[in-house]
Amino acid sequence: MTGARSSRPGRYPLRLRRRPVAWEDQRPTWREARPAVIATALKRAQARPSGNWYVVGASRRIRDDRPVGRTVAGREIVLWRGADGGLRAGPGVCPHLGAPLKDSRVRCGTLICHWHGLALDGRAFGDWQPWPAYDDGVLAWVRLDDVGGEEALAQPVLPPRPDPAQSVAAVVTTSGTCEPEDVVANRLDPWHGAWFHPYSFVDLTVAPLTGDEQDDAFTVDVSFKVAGRAVVPVRAVFTAPEPRTVVMHITRGEGAGSVVETHATPLGTDRAGRPRTAVVEAVIATSHRPGFLVAQGAAPALRPVMRAAAARLWRDDIAYAERRWNLRSTGRFPG
Repeated sequence: MTGARSSRPGRYPLRLRRRPVAWEDQRPTWREARPAVIATALKRAQARPSGNWYVVGASRRIRDDRPVGRTVAGREIVLWRGADGGLRAGPGVCPHLGAPLKDSRVRCGTLICHWHGLALDGRAFGDWQPWPAYDDGVLAWVRLDDVGGEEALAQPVLPPRPDPAQSVAAVVTTSGTCEPEDVVANRLDPWHGAWFHPYSFVDLTVAPLTGDEQDDAFTVDVSFKVAGRAVVPVRAVFTAPEPRTVVMHITRGEGAGSVVETHATPLGTDRAGRPRTAVVEAVIATSHRPGFLVAQGAAPALRPVMRAAAARLWRDDIAYAERRWNLRSTGRFPG
């Protein structure tokens, strides 16, 4: 097999591709990326319970001195930290005269409207009813039962993650004109990686699905491109634990145990009536190498680099998700 294919961690993280293949000479993957396989995996993901939980962004963005505003399925949401540091969430419209609560202030865990000083501590106030919120340490979630329409769960469906004390997390958010299913379908097609993102991935192969495929675990051997012939080979497994999430776990090679979570959250529609979706991607990196302790110490400087790498990939992928929605909405999608 061409290239650096071993996914076993060695003394040094980098490998040199011994027989690099030009982009146009790599093995085509379109026969394996069968539309029916992707569509079936998507359908099963959509049938899994979410408990009506929606990701609204990075938990570190929600501080204790000011609120944050988000939109989910057309609902205006305000989030802030209570006196105990816990996450609070509720409608973003002040129940007095409709002021935008995202522009208000937080004092000692109480949200104080900047128009007339109405104070909200997270408990119901007249018609203003709080929404359940959850902070998993990396991402902030809100539960909207009237939007999801499912049986509510006490907390979101979360995938396994590395120990927070031994990992570095970064979150990037983008948005596009599409629906959550277009984002999930993109992630359930690992075959496109080396063709569509040649600046990041080379020597990609996807193991055939086996069994009844209920877990829809796509196992991928791929090398992350560093510079020139230098690459980092890994094995990754893609799964969809709930309807709006696809997770990539690094199971072998450098960074084994690291996780990339891709969450798709419906925002609502634009002025033209087209759907808008936010993509919130959490990259949680870990390593058993002693030098990783240094990287943890430099986390504030490392996070922007991690976010930039994820954002570059999503500039390509959100464009494809938008195209997929456009083709679906006009009856032209071949899948």
